[in-house]
Amino acid sequence: MSQKQLYLSLAMPVPLPQLFDYLPPQDSSTDDLEKLCAGIRVKASFGNRALIGVLIAVKTHTDTDPDKLKHADEILDSSPCLPETLINTCRWASSYYHHPLGEVISAALPKRYRDGEPIEKTVEPVWTLTTDGKGLPFDALKRSKKQQALLQYLLKNNAASQAQCKTLEVSSATLKTMKDKGLITQHYIQPQPQPQPGSAPETILKETPKTLNDQQQLVFENIRHHQFQCSLIEGVTGSGKTEVYMQVIARTLQTGKQALVLIPEIGLTPQTLRRFHQRFNVEIAELHSRVSEVERARNWQKAREGIARIIIGTRLAALAPSSELGIIIIDEEHDTSYKQQDGFRYSARDLSIYRASQEKIPVILGSATPSLESLQNALCGRYQHLKLSQRAGQASMPAMQTLDMRNQTLQSGLTTDALTSIKQTIDSGLQALVFLNRRGYAPLLYCHVCGWNARCPSCDLNYTLHHNPRHLHCHHCDQQRAAPNHCPACQHTQLAYSGTGTEQTWEALQKLFPDVPVIRIDRDTTRGKHDMDKALEEINKGQACILVGTQMLAKGHHLKALNLVVISNTDQGLMSPDFKSIEKMGQLIIQVAGRAGRGEQPGRVLLQSYQPEHPHLQLLINYGYHAFALELLSMRKQAALPPFAHSALLRAESKREENAIELLQLAKKVARGPNHRQNITTIGPLPGFIEKVNHRYRFQLQLTCANRGNLHQCIDDILTVFSRNALSKRTRWSLDVDPAEY
Repeated sequence: MSQKQLYLSLAMPVPLPQLFDYLPPQDSSTDDLEKLCAGIRVKASFGNRALIGVLIAVKTHTDTDPDKLKHADEILDSSPCLPETLINTCRWASSYYHHPLGEVISAALPKRYRDGEPIEKTVEPVWTLTTDGKGLPFDALKRSKKQQALLQYLLKNNAASQAQCKTLEVSSATLKTMKDKGLITQHYIQPQPQPQPGSAPETILKETPKTLNDQQQLVFENIRHHQFQCSLIEGVTGSGKTEVYMQVIARTLQTGKQALVLIPEIGLTPQTLRRFHQRFNVEIAELHSRVSEVERARNWQKAREGIARIIIGTRLAALAPSSELGIIIIDEEHDTSYKQQDGFRYSARDLSIYRASQEKIPVILGSATPSLESLQNALCGRYQHLKLSQRAGQASMPAMQTLDMRNQTLQSGLTTDALTSIKQTIDSGLQALVFLNRRGYAPLLYCHVCGWNARCPSCDLNYTLHHNPRHLHCHHCDQQRAAPNHCPACQHTQLAYSGTGTEQTWEALQKLFPDVPVIRIDRDTTRGKHDMDKALEEINKGQACILVGTQMLAKGHHLKALNLVVISNTDQGLMSPDFKSIEKMGQLIIQVAGRAGRGEQPGRVLLQSYQPEHPHLQLLINYGYHAFALELLSMRKQAALPPFAHSALLRAESKREENAIELLQLAKKVARGPNHRQNITTIGPLPGFIEKVNHRYRFQLQLTCANRGNLHQCIDDILTVFSRNALSKRTRWSLDVDPAEY
């Protein structure tokens, strides 16, 4: 009796929507094949390339002619690299965001494993004292603080792991020096998952948790375990949301489960890790793009094996595997950085909510300024709505007031009243923050004689002028060039600049306050891995200083000595064509304002504006974010805009603008056709907010529908038409479901 033929259905990392059938490797037995399950990596040729796919199913039939099928090259794993629940989440994400499953699953794997490297059991280096090291006095290495810290730790404990060395801030160079001295030696061990179900709190915690106030305690008690529940914690800045998170996590760890914590910015990772390491006596893994590929693969593996009990990361951590996931926490859930803006355009927040529903575990969304989508879900009962309306401890909310910029003399974008308030704050020994969400020296360099301006030849934008070093930089296509000393058009030397960036404000404040440290934090000053840490360490010394920063400083940071916040230009969000810009403006103002007054002194927030009487601005200042958000929800409902409708954006770009327009017109024709015209509202094709970037013209078509299912059916029909049309192959295009920006 002949053996039945089996086929491998693989998700390959290619931009094609279907799965691909392969014959098993030629040396495979039927018994081995029948033991295979979804999530195993398989090496197979695709065209003239060898790719790493992931097995979705073993089938007994195929719709392709078996004679045309290739044999897979090699089965790489003996057990799934991704759990079944995560595979199902990837399948949902592929369907919802209309993105190829192979690329979705590929995004869930570290690069080393996407490239086919073997996944082996985790081993971890630990350091112990040699005989010579054990014979040293307790303070023998006091001339080197880091060496002494490690020596003292090892004299009290048997060994130091990599995580413990990181907590002690002992670098690899310090370890090498001590090893070369013959004081320590390195071993490798296989770490074990800790803690086990029913573990006592003292085995989980390094420090005693803070006592929760009445509001925090009520929130804590209302979060259920062992079942799906989505809770929105709407808590004012400084209300102690993080303390609630940590106590909920401690309860989860006691049941033997893992916790996944998502944060919006890489810059928040060090302080978050520090707080969690201080509190918890468990393995903590960090996953974000600044972690090296080797370390990311190691941390990913620790999460998968259950060794890491807490996983902390940015949006890419939403797809981290976990053997015993017990809770997901999404801090600053409103932040648009949770939405991937290229490739697989997913929302880490929404994907995590779906994942929690599949895992049957609770998910917590936390924010002082919840997104209108989450707030509406809470108001209508889909999410549990929990509130923290007061700051923890003795801190009070900062007082907010507007500064009218009209007819005022400005110094690098700052009014006289703002500069006076900064001086008063510094004289009191406190800190002031000038918030300006525009890096560089000035956004425009131009000729005062003929009107020439420095414009990027690749984009529909002006170059940004930078001073240190002096150059022109396009922040969209990344093109850079030397800044001219005379006008290229008329050769005149009267070049001038317009507008203000963080670099200009920083230089001006250094001249105005020469005896006070002025610390600038933006993307240009924090390129190094530890630059942000060093800046925050300097700030947290509590000495009087002035901070100049972009939105990198707007959220999550706890700056006890910060007393004054000056928002240099409040009007940017009032003039954008994006209907979400008002919401983002309110969120940004409240988040930046929330950095002030977290210590004993009450904080102040000054909002510079050319429209200080604007009704939205006044509503936000006088009645707070919740009233502001309710007003925006009312307006959105009247206009049938999200969250009261569902939307998607089709974007197209081409060096020939007619190609981009024609492709979107084709999509519009489908949406306005007999199958959809009653359901779908279209806007466009319209030029993008920035029409030309890197020599390509950009246009977009907005699709809106009251029914989510009808919208997705329309998208399916559009994509079917695109797959048959040659124009879609000649034009770059992308689909963005539930876009964060319009």
